Amino acid sequence: MKTLTLAIPSKGRLMEQSVVALEDHGLTIERSGTDRGYRGVLKGMASVEVAFLSAAEIAQNLRDGNIDFGVTGQDLLDEKSNPAEKLVQILAPLDFGFANVVVAVPACWLDVASMADLDDVSESFYVAHARRLRVATKYLNLTRRFFAEKGVTGYRIVESLGATEGAPAAGTAEIIVDITTTGSTLSANHLKILDDGVILRSSAVFAANHAVLTDSRAVEFREILNKTN
Repeated sequence: MKTLTLAIPSKGRLMEQSVVALEDHGLTIERSGTDRGYRGVLKGMASVEVAFLSAAEIAQNLRDGNIDFGVTGQDLLDEKSNPAEKLVQILAPLDFGFANVVVAVPACWLDVASMADLDDVSESFYVAHARRLRVATKYLNLTRRFFAEKGVTGYRIVESLGATEGAPAAGTAEIIVDITTTGSTLSANHLKILDDGVILRSSAVFAANHAVLTDSRAVEFREILNKTN
């Protein structure tokens, strides 16, 4: 039987929660070498090796077919792989890693409460400043798809490599698209979420590359992980 690869986050709370979620369903990870090794095997299922990668790398490698299964955030999965392409399929949602990807604007924009309002503002902003509204985000693809669905065109993306919520105060963007759990960080930075500005309600997911969906282990993973304890 061909060995398939399952990737889980390499460190932090996401790694710990991934390990526990698998153990709760009778699947135990045994690391190779030291406790800090980046390879292992999955006990409880035949011929599955384990790789430890960052959550973003897992999403990208699932899309590219370099790994067969992975635990990552749905936000990262949808950013790296358009769901319409059907290159990656979620086999089971997991009960951790909850957060929302949202559109947020300055709280002082009292007349802007929806994406339609944002579209209106983008036109007047261009007239006044001779440039488009800037949207700071790490989620380039999610942002483009969502803004297109809402009919908002008068913007340009500024890729964020740091603390996105600080971009408006720093003067590098007017709007942000970012992930949030409670919204408290946005509020602390004097930002508000648009009424219809939730792009995605995300959680950790167990996903598979489309090429292995008919493999018996993909079927087994789906059955095991969707079984209520």
